Amino acid sequence: MSDSPPPAGDALTGLTQGAAPKPRLIAIANQKGGVGKTTTAINLGTALAAAGQRVLVVDLDPQGNASTGLALDPGDRTDGTYELLFGAPERCRVRPTAVPGLGVLPAGVHLSGAEVELVGMLRREYCLHDHIGPIAAGFDYGLIDCPPSLGLLTLNALVAAHAVLVPLQCEFYALEGLSHLMRTIERVRKVLNQGLELHGVVLTMYDKRNNLSDMVADDVRAYFGDKVYRTVIPRNVRVSEAPSHGKPVLLYDFKCAGAQAYVHLASEILKRERRPAA
Repeated sequence: MSDSPPPAGDALTGLTQGAAPKPRLIAIANQKGGVGKTTTAINLGTALAAAGQRVLVVDLDPQGNASTGLALDPGDRTDGTYELLFGAPERCRVRPTAVPGLGVLPAGVHLSGAEVELVGMLRREYCLHDHIGPIAAGFDYGLIDCPPSLGLLTLNALVAAHAVLVPLQCEFYALEGLSHLMRTIERVRKVLNQGLELHGVVLTMYDKRNNLSDMVADDVRAYFGDKVYRTVIPRNVRVSEAPSHGKPVLLYDFKCAGAQAYVHLASEILKRERRPAA
C-alpha cells in the first residue's frame, strides 16, 4: 500500500485487469433506521481512503443516501447496484468522489423495486455475491451500505460480505433489534456464508451528558466484549450538517469531534485487520 491516498482515477480504472488482491467486503448493517449506517459508510470510507486504502462504497439502500452524501447527482445513478444485482455488471460504473481513492457504486431509482423482483429469482440470496467481483477488483475495501431492514437486499449483502459492522445508536430502543440481527447473522453463517464474521459494533450518537448513553454502552460492551470498538461516534452537529453539503464530515470539518472519531475508527479497524487469527 502507498503511504498517501492514490488518485481517484487510479482506483477507478483497470478494475478487471491484472491479479489484484481480493478486496475485503464489509456489510454495514442494522435493521433499525437512523443509527448511522450511511454516515458510517461514507465517513469510514473517507478515513480509510485517507489512510491509503482504495475503498468502494456500495449503496445498497434504495433511499440512495450514500450516493447523495457523496455528492452524486440524482440523474447520474443508473448503472449502479440495481444493474449489478440483476446480472449486468458490465454496465455498472463506479463513480469517483471528491475523496482520492474513494469510489461509489450508486443506488438508482429502480433499486426500490428490487426486493420484489428478487423473490422469484434462482439464487436470489447470491446475486450480489455472484456479480460484485469484477466491480470491486482493484479496491482494498468494499463497504456495503445496507437498507434499514433484514430483507433480501440486506441478505444479499451478508452473503457477499466477509464481515459485518453494526452501528448501534446509544439509545434504549436501539438495543431491541440487536439480538434479531445477531440471529440473522448466525443463520447466514450456518447456511449461506460460512466465512461471515462480526467485525465489530460501533456505538454512534453517543452523548456524554446523557447517562443513558453510558448505560447502553456498558450493556453492549458487557455482552459483546472486545467486539465493540473502543472508538465511539459522538452526537455532533457537524456530522449532521455534512450530507447537505454533499461532503463527508472529514472534508466538511476535519477538526470536529465527529470527523476525528471516524479517523480513530478507521485506525482501529485497520489494526484489527492486521491482527493474526487466533
